[in-house]
Order: sequence, then C-alpha cells, then structure tokens
Amino acid sequence: MVNFFIENQDLIYIVILSILLGVEVISNVPAILHTPLMSGANAIHGVVIIGAIIVMGHAHSDDYLALTLGFLAVLLGTLNVVGGFVVTNRMLEMFKKKK
Repeated sequence: MVNFFIENQDLIYIVILSILLGVEVISNVPAILHTPLMSGANAIHGVVIIGAIIVMGHAHSDDYLALTLGFLAVLLGTLNVVGGFVVTNRMLEMFKKKK
C-alpha cells in the first residue's frame, strides 16, 4: 500500500492541485454565470455515458461488479445530461419575449 503512494506520488500531487485549483476557479464564478456553466458541465457527462457503455461492453458476463457500476454510470450520467438540458432550456425561456 505504501509502495503505491510512493510510486504514484507525482500523480497524487497533480490530482490534489487540480482539486484545489478547481475549487478556487468555481468559487470565483459570478452568480449570473453559474447556471450556464453548470448546465454545460452536465452536458459533458455524455462522455461518462460513452465510457460506461465501453466498460460494460468489455466486461465479462460474470463480472457483476463491472456491469453494475457501468449500469449505474449510464443511469446517473443520463440523468445528469437530461438535467443539464432542462436547466439550459429553462434558462433560455427566461430571455424569450412574452406574448
């Protein structure tokens, strides 16, 4: 276990710095830009769906853990994508002229 951390020390530092940088960038986003950025980020979860489908396609039929995690990733990623588009649609409806 200790060897894992020693061997991957550089990668662990990169992940920690990425998390800190992401928190700093997100915390400085103005409130008016929060909804469009979040809906766009949710739409990017289509990549998660494709990755989960690939994992499920390469998993053995008796590997229930990979199949279950892949199914959950597809399900949650789909919910996130649909939610992102719903939020974007509601946001764009605010800018249309009322009859």
